[in-house]
Amino acid sequence: MARVLSRDPVDIENLLALNPRTQTHAALYSTAAKKQVKKHWKRNSDKSCSNCEKLENNFDDIKHTTLSERGALREAMRCLKCADAPCQKSCPTNLDIKSFITSIANKNYYGAAKMIFSDNPLGLTCGMVCPTSDLCVGGCNLYATEEGPINIGGLQQFATEVFKAMNIPQIRNPSLPPLEDMPEAYHVKIALLGAGPASLSCASFLARLGYTNITIFEKQEYIGGLSTSEIPQFRLPYDVVNFEAELMKDLGVKVIFRKGLAMDEMTLRTLKEDGYKAVFIGIGLPEPNRDSIFQGLRMDQGFYTSKDFLPLVAMASKPGMCDCHSPLPSIHGTVIVLGAGDTAFDCATSALRCGARRVFVVFRKGFTNIRAVPEEMELAKEEKCEFLPFLSPRKVVLRGGHIVAMEFIRTEQDNDGNWKEDEDQVVHLKADVVISAFGSILGDTKVREAMAPIKFNRWGLPEVDPETMQTSEPWVFAGGDVGGLANTTVESVNDGKQASWYMHRYIQSLYGAEVSTTPELPLFYTPIDLVDISVEMAGLKFPNPFGIASATPATSSSMIRRAFEAGWGFAVTKTFSLDKDIVTNVSPRIVRGITSGPLYGPGQGSFLNIELISEKTAAYWCRSIAELKADFPNQILIASIMCSYSKDDWTELSKMAEAVGADALELNLSCPHGMGERGMGLACGQDPELVRNICRWVRQAVQIPFFAKLTPNVTDIVNIAMAAQEGGADGVTATNTVSGLMGLKADGTPWPAVGVGLRTTYGGVSGNAIRPIALRAVSAIARALPGFPILATGGIDSAESGLQFLYSGASVLQVCSAIQNQDFTVIDDYCTGLRALLYLKSIEELKDWNGQSPATMRHQKGKPIPRIADLIGKKLPNFGPYLEQRKKIIAENKIKLKEQSIAAVLPEKKHFIPKKPIPAIKDIIGKALQYIGAYGELCNTEQVVALIDEEMCINCGKCYMTCNDSGYQAIQFDPETHLPTVTDSCTGCTLCLSVCPVIDCIRMVSRTTPYEPRRGLPLALGCP
Repeated sequence: MARVLSRDPVDIENLLALNPRTQTHAALYSTAAKKQVKKHWKRNSDKSCSNCEKLENNFDDIKHTTLSERGALREAMRCLKCADAPCQKSCPTNLDIKSFITSIANKNYYGAAKMIFSDNPLGLTCGMVCPTSDLCVGGCNLYATEEGPINIGGLQQFATEVFKAMNIPQIRNPSLPPLEDMPEAYHVKIALLGAGPASLSCASFLARLGYTNITIFEKQEYIGGLSTSEIPQFRLPYDVVNFEAELMKDLGVKVIFRKGLAMDEMTLRTLKEDGYKAVFIGIGLPEPNRDSIFQGLRMDQGFYTSKDFLPLVAMASKPGMCDCHSPLPSIHGTVIVLGAGDTAFDCATSALRCGARRVFVVFRKGFTNIRAVPEEMELAKEEKCEFLPFLSPRKVVLRGGHIVAMEFIRTEQDNDGNWKEDEDQVVHLKADVVISAFGSILGDTKVREAMAPIKFNRWGLPEVDPETMQTSEPWVFAGGDVGGLANTTVESVNDGKQASWYMHRYIQSLYGAEVSTTPELPLFYTPIDLVDISVEMAGLKFPNPFGIASATPATSSSMIRRAFEAGWGFAVTKTFSLDKDIVTNVSPRIVRGITSGPLYGPGQGSFLNIELISEKTAAYWCRSIAELKADFPNQILIASIMCSYSKDDWTELSKMAEAVGADALELNLSCPHGMGERGMGLACGQDPELVRNICRWVRQAVQIPFFAKLTPNVTDIVNIAMAAQEGGADGVTATNTVSGLMGLKADGTPWPAVGVGLRTTYGGVSGNAIRPIALRAVSAIARALPGFPILATGGIDSAESGLQFLYSGASVLQVCSAIQNQDFTVIDDYCTGLRALLYLKSIEELKDWNGQSPATMRHQKGKPIPRIADLIGKKLPNFGPYLEQRKKIIAENKIKLKEQSIAAVLPEKKHFIPKKPIPAIKDIIGKALQYIGAYGELCNTEQVVALIDEEMCINCGKCYMTCNDSGYQAIQFDPETHLPTVTDSCTGCTLCLSVCPVIDCIRMVSRTTPYEPRRGLPLALGCP
């Protein structure tokens, strides 16, 4: 009996066993069974974990905020990019957070990093360790929504880590004169004491200002201060601190180790005698605040202060920190950590990595008084540290010279809010090790004496002006912990930043130079910022290829002025007409698209509008053009005009625009709604003969270049472009909006709906939803008319998308919907992004990058993971019992590695330099056309198949489902591990990759066997 062709064979039926099916009955499973089943699929930690994985010697990243590129893009798209953003106001260094997140969303990671480092030279460090919940995130407007605030720290870390991988140096402000031509004041000697965050920040900004003789003196043999010695590797790796220090050194800052205040007789007086004109003190608080009950206790007895313990852990776990190689402190049994600040929780989690079995964090007050940020406390809680509040240490119990316990008394708060100790409530805790984390002080008498003659306050710290960071000695400044104002790394960075400007003002005053009363600290620059992105087209020189389209962003000339001030290379006015054709718009008329699904806020994939041309008169626009050209002679201003099919009208209006100084004209032959009913716009642009004639009339009337704006609502846009060229047009704009009906409500009424009758009309769809249509139009015209200038428009919302249009044959790029989603300042992102894309093409070491995206590392939750198959020879998913197995395997491997030496020094820093010429815009225009052709030109013998990375797979089965119900049933899905496996039936259709939620989890690789299509039935004789 012949097989029923329309029924799956047995092997496919077996493969489809886990494929979704329409539910026909309610499910019935016992609670007991479900309790067991859930354990198999559990991904989060078990609450009653009695045998959790060991953390000894495991210094891998544990931060919840760390993001992969996938996570960063999703999170950045969520950001609202608010006006007068509260997140920026809540950042001590005043980072332009919404702008750097905009750049991340646009895959311009260099632009994001540039924005970050411009205001915070330690932007990567702060992205990793900032208490964001108390700062920027605490002000996020999305706190008012169900989905919650943006992971700003994670985004900051991601962008700056990508820049770190680019390995590009910092350079001096390009606007500064050469070093030898700098005024004498910029060559004075400046000393910074201590190489912590405040000093690194201060030195960076002084160097950016142009100072050439800056020296940091550091008493230790490593850079970074507390960031290096007291923040653990699993929160802040040393190579991050070193990277930021190297960026500072790129500007000529010198660092001298093993030299500091009170060492080798260095004092403020000796520095002055040595010719230093200004000094910044950033030595931190180097001594621990040691309670009297611990006097005389030593480390070999089991007692550490945080100032003892954390540096020992750092030196043993941070490759490159120092020449030494010391083992981790040997800690076993029960550890008590005293304190409730961030440092206490760092001690607690570090103790686990040194071998502690149990860790108790003990503090005097309650949970509501904990000084540590929630992020730190949550990590300690997850790692099973125990918290004991309302206990004040009273006595350490020793036996045989070793700590065996501690005695505490209970603390309570009275009705007036005062804390009191109750001697009647005594608590005795057994312990093998005690770590005191009660803060730090400036207690070294010699250091204090070396600071003479500056004055000290009642807390024993230098008196510092909180605005200028100046001490009682005008030439001495101080910041960071020693300044008494900063409590966090980012506040220390800001102290250094603040001090740099007032040090600059002080030094310049010594030489009688005037300095702006408004602070003007230079931005962060690299060779990328020197890339020329100007372009010539039709005899016009565009400073950059990005311009304002003839649409809502050009509603008025004052808006165009603001666009030019923001940096846009050109603008096309809103289309205007003769007074006899003046229009009045309806409302509502501009609505969000439905192409992105239920996405509300910015980042809309499309808009639909039924707006007509400008409501303003031709006289208004002509006068405005004259004003704008007078004030912005280097930017290109194109007048967009529209008339009915009348030679006299086109002649009159085009001459008016030329007479007032327009650089070029854009002939709007494409408006898809409203105007066509008047015999204008679309009515003219769909007929090649009409287009040809209108272009001839305008060519006869004016000498300046003009471009015909084409409609995509035609059968063949190339024929229209050819007609424009034949009529004398200097180029075309491709394309206008696509005619469409965006959607209907549940009751059948449209949106937008005008008037009480709720009427609508077909409108123009814009945004990145129409980008494929616009790319096709641009590339088709470029292939048919080589060298014919094209102004592209239609879904350009980033430098990356703009580059696609340039590759397709466009010369310049018009933007509208992206501005509707954000504001005029996106131009800065577009320009830095395009410069970066061009520059990176010249770096041989980054040839495997996709634009600004590095090759995807193997990861889960954004963190690198070992290939378990390499360790045990088999694959394990990341859930349930398999996850526990993975953790144990990793823990065992970490302990094996414990005795191996870590690298004594980091490799010598060698920046990537261009090995090839950096392409200009003209070099890349049309570069992709060689790859576009007819279907018959494609090769059907070079086939690919899907390859799934099981380590990155999150076991969702989306590849399996789409292959089953929309493809070729070529993916098996294991019922126990949920690991998908591609079978020999794969045809390389690529649907699985298209729906996979993890970037690069699926790759298409060359097929190693001949591809033989499954025909269903044998071919008839004589068929190919």
